[in-house]
Amino acid sequence: MPRRGYSKPGSWGSFWAMLTLVGLVTHAAQRADVGGEAAGTSINHSQAVLQRLQELLRQGNASDVVLRVQAAGTDEVRVFHAHRLLLGLHSELFRELLSNQSEAVLQEPRDCAAVFDKFIRYLYCGELTVLLTQAIPLHRLATKYGVASLQRGVADYMRAHLAGGAGPAVGWYHYAVGTGDEALRESCLQFLAWNLSAVAASTEWGAVSPELLWQLLQRSDLVLQDELELFHALEAWLGRARPPPAVAERALRAIRYPMIPPAQLFQLQARSAALARYGPAVADLLLQAYQFHAASPLHYAKFFDVNGSAFLPRNYLAPAWGAPWVINNPARDDRSTSFQTQLGPSGHDAGRRVTWNVLFSPRWLPVSLRPVYADAAGTALPAARPEDGRPRLVVTPASSGGDAAGVSFQKTVLVGARQQGRLLVRHAYSFHQSSEEAGDFLAHADLQRRNSEYLVENALHLHLIVKPVYHTLIRTPK
Repeated sequence: MPRRGYSKPGSWGSFWAMLTLVGLVTHAAQRADVGGEAAGTSINHSQAVLQRLQELLRQGNASDVVLRVQAAGTDEVRVFHAHRLLLGLHSELFRELLSNQSEAVLQEPRDCAAVFDKFIRYLYCGELTVLLTQAIPLHRLATKYGVASLQRGVADYMRAHLAGGAGPAVGWYHYAVGTGDEALRESCLQFLAWNLSAVAASTEWGAVSPELLWQLLQRSDLVLQDELELFHALEAWLGRARPPPAVAERALRAIRYPMIPPAQLFQLQARSAALARYGPAVADLLLQAYQFHAASPLHYAKFFDVNGSAFLPRNYLAPAWGAPWVINNPARDDRSTSFQTQLGPSGHDAGRRVTWNVLFSPRWLPVSLRPVYADAAGTALPAARPEDGRPRLVVTPASSGGDAAGVSFQKTVLVGARQQGRLLVRHAYSFHQSSEEAGDFLAHADLQRRNSEYLVENALHLHLIVKPVYHTLIRTPK
């Protein structure tokens, strides 16, 4: 005899009657015309419907299929009494799998088997609670069974937690590459580029693949103290990963040696284990760096091709290339500051400085929104409200003297956020000298809200970076 509460395949019984009553909808509502009113009254029983569906799964009432989920490599089996109709509504794979059978054995990786109850619950009530360690197995299950809404939801969760610095960016990057999720891959890559110092000092650094390392080394938007820090991080990776010589040599050739001062280059040649082993592979680049520092850039360019990334600084946090700026209560009023940077990366320009003036305005109004009190006919017009403005940051040189002749400057503003005691880069805005400001700077920020993702303890943490580029030598990257 069939188990009590268990219907034979194809027999819907009380389950079908219940679905007929609740309509199988997330938001159950009725429209009633009361007293001839044009608009009806909404009666919302959606929470009750969700509760009934959860009870249906938990108690197994009127179930018509059994899923036996076995964790790969173990004898552990989890049994779920489910309903063919609900599974099929979300998943074409389930619909085909259960079309002519009432029991299925599903082999899943251990991490996926451990969260299969959450996955099934989502199919019944459209919600679940995700932990960082559960993101990949849930996304993998959603992908395997074709539950597109859950795929999108988990991917959005992963991208949001990357921005906050909580997600394991390296592991999620490799997963995104394996599944072909380009949006997640780009989000991981961007987070790693903006926070390379923190990642290189973590246990994640040892899990970086040669492919990911190469992707990072080619980028000019890496945020780190200086190029020497990147060299030391690469050397540590080489010691852990022990890649083939061709991989190591290719990676070492991606270091921008002209960005390292000659005194530090001498120390590297004398003390670096990586250069002791692979020195011949980068000997030409080291010579190039010494020559670049010894002559003026214009003189050097007469003999060598310098239109390459090796002569373009990355986003360095060292004092020679910018300065931090913490703005307390940024929504209150305008602020200003100034700082100095080195004229150029060449040793010939090491002692020459450019002074920069910075203006921050929390509620700057474009001309089109500025207060106007009367039109041509004398009719009073309402003034624009302060909240109609947007934050603005302007960076200008203090003078246009000869020290800056022949040099253009790419400016970047980093916005920090604190996560687990660390200050990480949450946003980055770049602009060229021709504009003096980033048009989208904090365009979506609500600085009035104390818990804004842009603020740390009601303060705006900025780092201003100026990347000097000899525009007679180097073309501005796209």
